[in-house]
Amino acid sequence: MQKIFNPRLIPALMAIAFAGSASAAGFQLLEQNASGLGNAYAGSAAVAENASTIYFNPAGMTQLRDREVSMGGTLVKTSFDFKDNGSSVGTLAGSGNGNDGGTLGFIPNAYMSWALSKDVYIGLGMGAPFGMKTEYDDDWVGAAHSISFEIKTINLNPSIAWRANEWLSLGFGLNWQRVEAEYVRKVATGVVGVPPFNAFPASTVKLTLDDDSWGWNAGALFKLAPQTKLGVSYRSSVKYDTKGKTETSGPSSALNTAGSVDAKAEIKMPDTFIVSLAHGLNDRVELLGDVSWTGWSSIPKVDIVRASGAASGTIAQVLETDFRDTWRVAIGTNYKIDETLKLKFGLAYDQTPVKDAEHRLTSMPDNNRTWFSAGAQWKLNKTTAIDVGAAYLYLKDAEINNNQSQTAMTVAAQSTNRGTVKGTYDDSAWILGAQFSMAF
Repeated sequence: MQKIFNPRLIPALMAIAFAGSASAAGFQLLEQNASGLGNAYAGSAAVAENASTIYFNPAGMTQLRDREVSMGGTLVKTSFDFKDNGSSVGTLAGSGNGNDGGTLGFIPNAYMSWALSKDVYIGLGMGAPFGMKTEYDDDWVGAAHSISFEIKTINLNPSIAWRANEWLSLGFGLNWQRVEAEYVRKVATGVVGVPPFNAFPASTVKLTLDDDSWGWNAGALFKLAPQTKLGVSYRSSVKYDTKGKTETSGPSSALNTAGSVDAKAEIKMPDTFIVSLAHGLNDRVELLGDVSWTGWSSIPKVDIVRASGAASGTIAQVLETDFRDTWRVAIGTNYKIDETLKLKFGLAYDQTPVKDAEHRLTSMPDNNRTWFSAGAQWKLNKTTAIDVGAAYLYLKDAEINNNQSQTAMTVAAQSTNRGTVKGTYDDSAWILGAQFSMAF
């Protein structure tokens, strides 16, 4: 990759592509454009409204003009309001509900497409397909589970599309994807094998990991009738072998040194499959539909492994996710008021990969969600359009009963008796976005 991309650009791109809060289920981000936000992303693989089709279905580039650009961004505000109902703090002294664990995040996107000939198009997309952040008070009742947890990604997606005939187009893309993760929690400390394990005040451990890897995506677009399009697309899983370090800070310099080691973890981001339909009912009304599947079972757990020190090769912590595969369904409609103004509406139901209260993590207090979306498109002229959209995500209250009360000691004398977090999350999210698209 160093031959293609200047490595000095990567930290800047990661900062731009900061994905502060997950909006789709799990930590997936659907906001790869803002033009689909008003429809709750119904018809995502079929509409081919602008160059952002590169992400949802690269075959859609054959529906665009010779050269197009599209860029935009969305703001996501999540709320994860915890209410304690019998938690135990294990070897740590913590109290309180941690304040609202939700945050505010920004997700940018940018796309370009070019027609090499009447039937062959190439394009390049940039977005952040996965990301989230939760953040609590330092001394809350679940501080031994997590104080903060953040995932950031950036995805660069060169693509090609071919119009096979008047009713079929095919597309393919490569994906270079980078991930960065940071996980902070409290640990009780003491002398190995000598109780009490919390002989010193609690310390803080920060884990940082990163890696980059490759994946691919492909799609097909069928023109079933002059006003009816069917889109099918697939995005592959991306496997990371992340590396980084743990940094322990607290009252004991010896324990800080012992607890600050290199670390690594393997994670396989899920693949996705989408079937979409777009049908023009008449000159003013367009109906949209979407069914998508995400293979979240690719993350049954995450083993955080020590990569240096006396205990190199041993597991420092296991995140027992036990994710399940999920489905998402969405419907939407567009109403054209005139040649310059179009109104958009959408409704979607999104399953969570979290199976139950026992596997719900404080770092990802996710649950099934329903999207209520609306938006508008304003055409400045025949080649330029601005889209705006907003969505409210209603989430069912999420019960948590996550028991991490094991009592084994680590080599760094940090107890794994992290207690049990038991209670209820009142979750919700707001999304606002805007997109600028132009053909030239």
